[in-house]
Amino acid sequence: MSASLVRATVRAVSKRKLQPTRAALTLTPSTPSAVNKIKQLLKDKPEHVGVKVGVRTRGCNGLSYTLEYTKTKGDSDEEVVQDGVRVFIEKKAQLTLLGTEMDYVEDKLSSEFVFNNPNIKGTCGCGESFNI
Repeated sequence: MSASLVRATVRAVSKRKLQPTRAALTLTPSTPSAVNKIKQLLKDKPEHVGVKVGVRTRGCNGLSYTLEYTKTKGDSDEEVVQDGVRVFIEKKAQLTLLGTEMDYVEDKLSSEFVFNNPNIKGTCGCGESFNI
């Protein structure tokens, strides 16, 4: 059983023109970046090969993201490899995440992964749950 990795926030992207990509999920390469943060987190966990992104039914608006360390790729997981980082997407989350950009944001009070998802129809006020 894997422990939860970190907190994640949802952002709906409605007015941004999306670039077609080969991957279901892209990670931000700029600093601070999702790629660098995942590398940093995995450095202390050599038995884990990457992180797994999923969705769960919870929150005031329906769904929220989950992030966990993973030791293996599941049979139905989709694998995204970017700059040496492996991210696995659970089957239930694959269509939900299609075209999403995963970012890592730091400010004076918090640091978190943020999902910029063009598929979201609405989010809750706190930004932790969404609906499709």
